[in-house]
Order: sequence, then C-alpha cells, then structure tokens
Amino acid sequence: MKTIVFLALTAAITASSAASAADVVDQAPTAPVAEVAAPAFSWSGPYFGVHGGYGWADAEVGGVIDLSGFDGGRFGGFVGYNWDLSNGLVVGVEGDVNYDWNDRSVGDADEIGTDWSGSVRGRVGYALDRTLIYAAGGWTAANAYVNDPVFGDDETTHGWTIGAGVDWAVVDNMFVRAEYRYNDFGGVSLSDVDVDFDQHVINVGVGVKF
Repeated sequence: MKTIVFLALTAAITASSAASAADVVDQAPTAPVAEVAAPAFSWSGPYFGVHGGYGWADAEVGGVIDLSGFDGGRFGGFVGYNWDLSNGLVVGVEGDVNYDWNDRSVGDADEIGTDWSGSVRGRVGYALDRTLIYAAGGWTAANAYVNDPVFGDDETTHGWTIGAGVDWAVVDNMFVRAEYRYNDFGGVSLSDVDVDFDQHVINVGVGVKF
C-alpha cells in the first residue's frame, strides 16, 4: 500500500514539474520589434503653383510728380527647383508671371499703370522639416502703359526684386505659401515722359512638388 502511495505522489510531482516547465516556455518574453524611422522630408526637386494677392504701387513722373494709389489685386503662376543642402539649408531658383490690376487716372482722362509682370529669382532658405523659411531676389520686369482718348503708349520696364516668405508642406507633394515682395521696376519712357514705378506685394499661393 505504501509503495502505491509513493508511486502516485511521485507521478503527481513529475506531472506538476512538467506543467511548470511548459508554463515557463509559454511565458518566455518575445524579442522587441525594431521601429523603422520615417524618412526625413525633402524639399529637393521641381515644383509649380499659382498665387494671388494685392499690390501697392507708386510712380514718379518726369522726375517731379510723385503719384500713389496704383493699388489692386493680382494673379499669377510660378515654377521653380530646390536643392537640399546640409544642415537644413535649401537653395533654389524660381520664375513667375503675373497680371496686376495696377492703374489710376491722371488728370481728366489719362490712365497710367502696369499690368503684366514677371521675375526670375534666386532663393535661399532654412528648412524646419515641412516648413521652409526663405529669402529671394533677382530680376523683374513689367509692362507699363499710358492711355488717353487720343493716344496710348506702353513699354517694358526692367528692374530688381527682393522679398521673403514661408512655404509649408501640407502633404508630401503639396505646399501652401505666403510671401512679401518689393519690386523696383525702374524707369521707362511713356509718350516721351520718364516714369519710374515701384511696388509692394503680398502673395498667397499653393504649389505642387515632385
């Protein structure tokens, strides 16, 4: 009888030990899963977009008369290319074409102003991931004109532009923009009268990058 009891206890102890060992195997910790870091956002590559805004222009006529009030809306498009450099530095080149509703009356009938304009600018900026803060400057031109009931004249001005802005990538291939620009269109002769134009501009726009 004692032998039977001893064998039964031994079998129970052995089964309990085997179950405990199985539990230890089942509860063994799993290896940690390596996390893959998302690639850093890049501003490199070509892009294009559209913008609109408002311009405030002034003119000096004949070197004597200062005229203001050449204010109006504007609409245009832009295209460019960026290169990412080290430590967040971004450089690029951009061109744009715009139509400005900049005109005013002079005297009883004369109308003077600018309409078509464009520029080619170099850009340098600093990228904070999806935010690009930049400054830009280069060459600009505009079509200046004068109209009255008897005659009209228009000429292309050539000058310089400088400004700054912010591009923010909403998604990987689309960004929104806000910028300020100063345009010095230089002097032009309209109906044998020398006229100098300059302009302050605020633009907002949306672009697509590749």
